[in-house]
Order: sequence, then C-alpha cells, then structure tokens
Amino acid sequence: MAAPIAVAIDVPEIETAARWASAVAPHVSTVKVGLELYLRYGPEVVTTVRGANKVSVFLDLKMLDIPDTVARATRNVARLKPSFLTVHATGGRKMIAAAVEAAPETKIAAVTVLTSLDDAALEEVGLRGPAPDAARRLAVLAVEAGAQALVCSPQEVASLRAEVGPDITLITPGVRPAGTDKGDQARVATPEEALAAGADLLVIGRPITRAPDPGAAAASIAAALRRAETASA
Repeated sequence: MAAPIAVAIDVPEIETAARWASAVAPHVSTVKVGLELYLRYGPEVVTTVRGANKVSVFLDLKMLDIPDTVARATRNVARLKPSFLTVHATGGRKMIAAAVEAAPETKIAAVTVLTSLDDAALEEVGLRGPAPDAARRLAVLAVEAGAQALVCSPQEVASLRAEVGPDITLITPGVRPAGTDKGDQARVATPEEALAAGADLLVIGRPITRAPDPGAAAASIAAALRRAETASA
C-alpha cells in the first residue's frame, strides 16, 4: 500500500519532474506540483507527472485573489482533475467558497499559516498570533466555507483535528525525517510524529528529491511509516 506522502516535485525541468514522479510513484500516494513547474509549463506538467503512474496529483498553486478571479482560475485548473488544489485561507470565506463551488470533483485545501512563518513573522505581516491560534482560526473559517482539506504545520495537526473533526483531510508540509536539514521551514516534525498527531497526508520534498536515488529515499520513508504504524497498532 502506498504511503500517505505527497512528494513535492519542485524542480525547473519537466523531464526531471517526470523522472522523479516515476521513481517515487510505487511508494507514495501523491505527487505535488507547485508554482515553479506550473508557471513554466502549464497544464502539460500535470499530464506529464501523472503519466502512467497511478498517483494522485496535488496542485499547489496557493490561490489568493478576489472571489470571482479565484473561481474562474479554479474552474480552469479543475479540468486537469487534481485530487487537491490549494488556496490561501487568508483570502476569506467568500473566496474559499467560490473555489469549492468551481471545482466540485477536487478537494480544495486551504493553507492556514505557512510553515516558513514563526510568531515574529506573523506579527510583522499583521496576522494575530501565536501561529497555532492563527492556524486554528483560519482552519475553522475555511471549513465553514466548504474547504475539504487544510494545510497546516505538523505541530498544529492535533489541535486542528480536535477542532474540525475526522472528515477533513489534514495535509502537513514541514515534514523532515530525523537528522535532516530543516531548510526554510520553521515549524517541523518527523513523518512518524506528524502521522501520530493525526495528519492524513505528509508533504515531503528535498529529503526525497535531493537524495541520490529519490525512489529509494521514498521507499525508505514509506517503510519507516509502516513500521511506526505497526508498532502503534
């Protein structure tokens, strides 16, 4: 069974993206296409990354605009049939609802507080913190507006799960295997910690894609998660 991991395919070349996607597909449930690839290649990259692989595509565009613009943009990318599409929860209730209505077959995932932000950064941009409180407020708003998934730090998963219940998919970036570099992430956890806290889908990028063999790295993390699940059963 594929591990609940979304591998972040963050690379500028479509050929490398396709190679990585094929390498990790036997081991993970999902591949994530972000702004860099999508803005360079457009819809072609979704088709290419999906290829013959039976993996879900997570289209991470983090839309943030007026409701009408987001609705029209969402309607366009929904034709690609991504499993998930991200919008910023800070866009507000009407914007989130517009995205949900425009893509009935795609789970709209509302980004709460970026995992690169700490409390000082939140204060600087005028968002009332601390980060866990801001994430909780935005999560409740997003779910009330119809979002079927939330993107949050693994450190906020348990509190958000208690707040929104079992039916909302919780997606966690900022996941780093023990001993790896945090990079530009401020609020992180290991894959095992994130799953134990209640996450449904773990976004992991550089620990897999910068490994000498991305397929082997994905297989190793997937195996570790299976061992952790068996031990906790």
